[in-house]
Amino acid sequence: MSSPMYRIGYALSPKDGQRFIQNSLINHAKQRGIDLIEIDPTKPLAQQGPFDCIIHKIYGSDWNNQVQQLSVDHPNVVVIDPPEAIDHLHSRASMLDVVTSLKIPQGNQTLGVPNQRVLEESENIMDSIEEKGFKFPFIAKQVSVDGSAKSHEMFLVFNEIGLKKLKLKKPFVMQEFVNHGGVIFKVYAVGDHVKCVKRKSLPDISEGTLNNMAPDEGLLLFKQISNLIAKSDSSDQVEGYISGVEKLVEEAEMPPSEFVTALANGLREAMGLRLFNFDLIRDSRDGNRYFVIDINYFPGFAKMPDYESVFVDFFCDVVGEKRRKVELEAKENQEVRGGEIEESKTLV
Repeated sequence: MSSPMYRIGYALSPKDGQRFIQNSLINHAKQRGIDLIEIDPTKPLAQQGPFDCIIHKIYGSDWNNQVQQLSVDHPNVVVIDPPEAIDHLHSRASMLDVVTSLKIPQGNQTLGVPNQRVLEESENIMDSIEEKGFKFPFIAKQVSVDGSAKSHEMFLVFNEIGLKKLKLKKPFVMQEFVNHGGVIFKVYAVGDHVKCVKRKSLPDISEGTLNNMAPDEGLLLFKQISNLIAKSDSSDQVEGYISGVEKLVEEAEMPPSEFVTALANGLREAMGLRLFNFDLIRDSRDGNRYFVIDINYFPGFAKMPDYESVFVDFFCDVVGEKRRKVELEAKENQEVRGGEIEESKTLV
């Protein structure tokens, strides 16, 4: 007799679903006794299933209410993750607060977040910068993280000229730029499984660069590193720039694995989330100084090396944990019933 298949429901946007639910993941999951079942977010969740577990990344209060009701009606369905926990990452104004409150063993490493603040609608940008001692350059980005393309747009503001050009609607977040050697570390957390990868990032910005900015420059909209290639007709210069960035990434030393794992575990416990990643940078001036600059819920996990194996291991962890919980509850109920029977016999 074959073992039962466990049903993992997933509710994702069409774009996220196409990227994440690949044949390689489906096949690997089936080999381990797991069926991945698509959930239609346009239909009532209560009418779909049954599920052993659901994973989701859908925005909106209606969906959140349905997930919360599912947890009430079917407490044995594992929901990854609770909507109220996910909501904390939908505001850049507060998402990094959790980092500063972490108590983790760090060895020689120190951890922090860049100086940042929210510019409210009633505030004047220049006045706010002078009052708070904010320094150029800084990154400006929307407060709200709602899955839209706009919420992922970021601006690098070099000086007052760039500040005057900035058309980002208030309120928005201003985060001081920290030189970090052109390398960012993306740390993926999938339950207890942690993976850290190196990626190219914004290059260091020297005082000379800031002082030599052309009068018409000062603001840069960026979504990826390619936006930072110098404006030049010289293909040799562009190729040299790309080659230099790739070399920085290749030669960059990874942060200590114990530090990264402790940080990921600390964030998981503090946030109550099991599927997230965070962006970690290392201060160019101090090789032991690290900053968390962003935290994302259910990011592009398909970009993570061996994501299929990591997720199937995670799914097996979840259903195994659920099975043990159900067996324990059944045993406790049996013991209670046995105790009641013995008690009734003594009363006869």
